[in-house]
Amino acid sequence: MYKQILRLALPNIITNITVPLLGMVDLAIVGHIGDTRYIGAIAIATMIFSMIYWLFGFLRMGTSGFTAQAYGADDMDESADILFRSLSVGLTAALCLIVLQKPIIDTALMLVGSSTELKDIARRYFYVNIWAAPATLLMYGFKGWFIGMQNSKIPMMIAIAVNIVNIVMSLIFVFVLRLDIEGVALGTVIAQYTGLGLAFAFFWRRYDFIRHLMSWRRSMRRRQMKRFFSVNLDIFLRTVCLIAVFSFFPIAGSKYGDNVLAINTLLMQFFTLFSYIMDGFAYAGEALTGRFIGAGDPDSLRRSIRDNFRLGIMLTAVFTLVYAFAGDGLLYLFTDKKDIIRLSAEYYLWVLPIPLAGFSAFLWDGIFIGATASRAMLYAITAATILFFITYFSLNDLMANNALWLSLIIFLSARGIGQTILAKKAVFDRVG
Repeated sequence: MYKQILRLALPNIITNITVPLLGMVDLAIVGHIGDTRYIGAIAIATMIFSMIYWLFGFLRMGTSGFTAQAYGADDMDESADILFRSLSVGLTAALCLIVLQKPIIDTALMLVGSSTELKDIARRYFYVNIWAAPATLLMYGFKGWFIGMQNSKIPMMIAIAVNIVNIVMSLIFVFVLRLDIEGVALGTVIAQYTGLGLAFAFFWRRYDFIRHLMSWRRSMRRRQMKRFFSVNLDIFLRTVCLIAVFSFFPIAGSKYGDNVLAINTLLMQFFTLFSYIMDGFAYAGEALTGRFIGAGDPDSLRRSIRDNFRLGIMLTAVFTLVYAFAGDGLLYLFTDKKDIIRLSAEYYLWVLPIPLAGFSAFLWDGIFIGATASRAMLYAITAATILFFITYFSLNDLMANNALWLSLIIFLSARGIGQTILAKKAVFDRVG
């Protein structure tokens, strides 16, 4: 079972690591084409797109769970219908984003306290990049479907190709064709459509028989659509909870001063690094849980969950030891500001419990998604979110920024504990 988990997890870890490269490449390029307003503009625009696409993450997660169960049940008709359904919903959502692009960017920029010139640059970038929405959301559907079909290598290859194309095209558009900020956005758009083209090519070559099984009428049946939207609504609301917590974190930290905001941002990179690794094992949990539930195989289901947790505990121990004994070295990888590194020592101890507090939440998320147990997952994260805000506002005056970090640790722990309590009914009882 360990071999199956690693076969699914490792390509997903590589894929996860490539995700932030799109924004980093754009940021690096604009850092060489104008003044600091370009850097601020790309940061704002990237944040807006991240928030938008994060909300549509259910297209990947819901598709993965449903597809894995169909794969386990050897129901290729249902697998075909799930892909068609996901792509249809993704395309519809993307077209809505394009139609509503002006009110979206107007509302987003209204909430940002920046100069008019900076907002204008961000707007120019947004109006080009929004045309990548169809490719981005359709690739969400394909990625979830490939993972559900127990294939993590295809999404990895697509992600690597997208980043290479993005780098090459953005450099050409900006430094050769002199297209300014629009060239950066256009490079991203072309990269996303290249990724979509590769997704279709891999699908046609590897799963051509699925294409012939697709049925618009069958995939749009009321009962199937109701279940599809019910699960995805739960995942959407779960994402809203995550956004509420992780958006509030920097906002709350900023009121303690610029140095504390910088320290919090720096220390959160330790959480981000850990999350990239654990998400790979969460994806493996999605694929295997759905597969064994679909196949009605309780023994393999329990073994896959047990072995995934064993690997998770091992990784938690490794990360905790690395963070405990190599913290300063890692901090210097993120910044060369010695004063910030020195001041961060006051809060660095909060980094150490992050792996232990968070690993089970990541793994259970994947398992619950594979079981399409979205309602139980929503219950757990809702309770954890409430605890986060209660803890912070109760202790804020007493502990200041420490209250923010304590609230985050409680949030991560509560998610894992809540899902552990709910797992028997939500997951294990699904197959007896």
